[in-house]
Formats: sequence, C-alpha cells, structure tokens
Amino acid sequence: MSFSFLFQATMTSSNCRFLLKNGLIPNLVENPLVTTLLEAHQGAYTTTRTHSDGSLLLFWERHMSRLSNSLRILLNSNPELLFNSEACRVPFSFVSTKPTMWDSLVQSLVDDSMRKALPLVLDKRRSGEELAITCLVSGNVDSLEELEEKFSTAFDVYVHVGSYVPPLFGIHQNGARLAVVGRGRRVANAKYSDWVRQRKQLEKLRPPYVNELLLSNNDDQILEGCLTNLFVVCHKDVNGDYHKSSQRDNESTVSIELQTAPIRDGVLPGVVRQNVINAGQLGRGYCCVDLVMPNVCICSRNKIPVREIAPSWSEREMWSEAFITSSLRLLQHVEVIQAPSSWELLDTQTWTDVTWEDKRFENAPGRITAFIQKEVMEMASMEGYPVSLFDDR
Repeated sequence: MSFSFLFQATMTSSNCRFLLKNGLIPNLVENPLVTTLLEAHQGAYTTTRTHSDGSLLLFWERHMSRLSNSLRILLNSNPELLFNSEACRVPFSFVSTKPTMWDSLVQSLVDDSMRKALPLVLDKRRSGEELAITCLVSGNVDSLEELEEKFSTAFDVYVHVGSYVPPLFGIHQNGARLAVVGRGRRVANAKYSDWVRQRKQLEKLRPPYVNELLLSNNDDQILEGCLTNLFVVCHKDVNGDYHKSSQRDNESTVSIELQTAPIRDGVLPGVVRQNVINAGQLGRGYCCVDLVMPNVCICSRNKIPVREIAPSWSEREMWSEAFITSSLRLLQHVEVIQAPSSWELLDTQTWTDVTWEDKRFENAPGRITAFIQKEVMEMASMEGYPVSLFDDR
C-alpha cells in the first residue's frame, strides 16, 4: 500500500514556511496555514506539539493511535467526512480488518515524512519556540468503485508543522475565557477536518476577549470546547451519596469532585483528557482506574474524585475551579465562562444581540487545577518521544 505525502513547515514567528510533497519542495506562491489545509481537505487528523525546547514530541504514540482510530471510525460510519465526494461509501467488511495493521501503517507513513522534514524545521526553530504538528489522512477518490480499484493510492497523508509558543501557566492574562455558543459535534469520537469548516459559523457569536467556544446540546449541560475538553471542580452536598462513597478514599477531598462530560454524550476523547482521568465506567457515571494502564490516571492515582458528567450551567455556583485541556495548551486554567441568559438568543446574528451571564473564578488557578497541571507536565516528559529519533543526520 502506498500513500502520497504533503509536508509543510510554517515558522510563523520568523515568517518562514516549508512545504514538502513526497520529500520534495514544490514551487508554490504561498504555503497555506494549518487551518487552510484542514478546510481544503476532508479527512481524519490529530494535532500535537513538541516539549522541552523542541526535544520531545508530546504523547506521540497516543496521537498516532487516535489518528488511525479516527480513520477507521470515519471509514465505517461517515466516509463522507473522509472523502470529498459524498458518493463514496465504504462497506464495513472493507475496513474492519486488524486494527493493529492500521495503527502500524499510519504511524510508519507519518514517521517516514517526519524523518524527511523535521531536520529542516529544527534548523529554523528559534529558542523558546515549540513545534505544532498536525497529521491529516484524506481520501482522494470520488466513488466506491474507484476506491476498490485504487485502494493502494486512495489516501493522502499530510503532515503540517508550524511554530508554537506555549503560554506560561498560572499568569492571569494567560487564563482561558470561555463562552457557550453552539451545539455539539456529530461523530464526536473521531477528529475530522470538516469540523474546522463547521465551527467557523460559531465565530459570529464569540464575545470580545473569549479564546475558546463551548458546546451544549440541551441549554444547560456543557459538553466540550471547539478545540478542548472542559473540566470543572464542583463542590458537593456533604450529605449526598457521592460524598459518602468518596469519604473512604480521601478525607481531604470528600466535598468536591472533578466533572467532565463522558464520551457517550458526544465529546472527543482528547489525549490529555485521557491522561487526567483515563477511566472506564463503573456504574452511575463514576470512574475507575483503567486496569490496562495501572497507575497512569492522574486523578485516580492521587485520589481526586472524578465523575464523568457534563457540568451543568444551572449548578455553576457550586463550581470553584475550571480548566480546559488540549494537546497544544496541555492544561489552561479558566478565568471566566459566559453563557446566554436565554439560549434562544443563540439563533441571533452576532454576539452583540445576546445578553450574557458569567461565572468568574477568583484567584485562578485553584489548588486542584495547579496540582493536575503539574502532573500533566510530568507525564508529558515521561511519555515524550525524542525528536532526535527522526533526525538521521
């Protein structure tokens, strides 16, 4: 099986961009930004970045696994999100072959492109910059018949690299300002490029200074952000059942729980989210340690109570802390969350037509947020994939 490759490196701070296709630099007037690339091609993708001054790739193997898993999901259920032609439909038997085959295939193809490109990008990287890396698998046939005939060349694999300067954690001006503006995604368990186009229509509702948009399907429970997973620290009624069950585990945290929407509600299983809770369901929505990966879950290892339930805006007075996670931001504390006073107002033209209510988090980041952020950074170093392994010089 063979794929064609497009590699682009965009060093925005130094105004220098590289574009490699099949190991060659094509003659283009202007190289696209990553959002332009994703808007132009249907497909499954994942985004990560480097860490420790460009020396490590964050959770690289997890990202390659998610990329191949998203590809399988789209092939089996929504091939129109993978191929530009809606006429292309893929039978389940065609793509239900060994998952490990897809995992190793996708990673080997992406790794091959990375080995060709990273040495060039690293030479242009400035001190203090990290590299943001997006890998996209896109179908390039127009019909099922053509797919069956040309499966060996039915997909393009794109690897886009650009500069990224991570914000410092804990500084007030680096906190997240969120606003609830739209409905949840379809096929949320896969990461696909069409969402980049879909979410653009939400921009008209973005209030000033808001740097992430949140999604809700029922005008109360918040699912996730357009680019992030959302967590809130919620104080609980000390007479509630959850308190009683938690008291045996940790006396110091019996009155709080960390809440985030479950995958089944329609949220993306983010890589950093997995590291924070890495849990399976154990009745009534509560979490247990994933027995396949013991001692990995940050919250379970540190006895921080977690409940996979979408945070309820109507209970926001019980929230004491909040943070968002993504593979670029890792973990970012939340300063304020805004939501419309009437959800019908979201059908209006712009954010100025909406009356907003807000929940502010004083003295953010809170104690639990800061602790989890420290743990995430330690895990990022432990699971870091050395960039030097891609450099054959």
